[in-house]
Amino acid sequence: MNSDEELREKARKIAKKKSDFFTHLAIYIAVNVFLIAQWLITGGLGSFPWFVFVLFGWGIGIVFHAFETYRGEEYIEKQTEKEYQKLKGNR
Repeated sequence: MNSDEELREKARKIAKKKSDFFTHLAIYIAVNVFLIAQWLITGGLGSFPWFVFVLFGWGIGIVFHAFETYRGEEYIEKQTEKEYQKLKGNR
């Protein structure tokens, strides 16, 4: 059984991961708003929207970061239990 201190440390790690994700998301939004504004100022609607490369490329990273933050631990625990049961022969 987990002690109170172990639970507190686990909760701290989860909170840190969430905080890191939201920092990453805020920076992503701020930088992309800036890039879109630059595009509008320098060429605007009549020019190629070059910012989409950064938007989608970095967006893939954001999606993976979100998955790791909110589903990664749960997925690993499920797979660990599945492999444990397989090794025990209780499949």
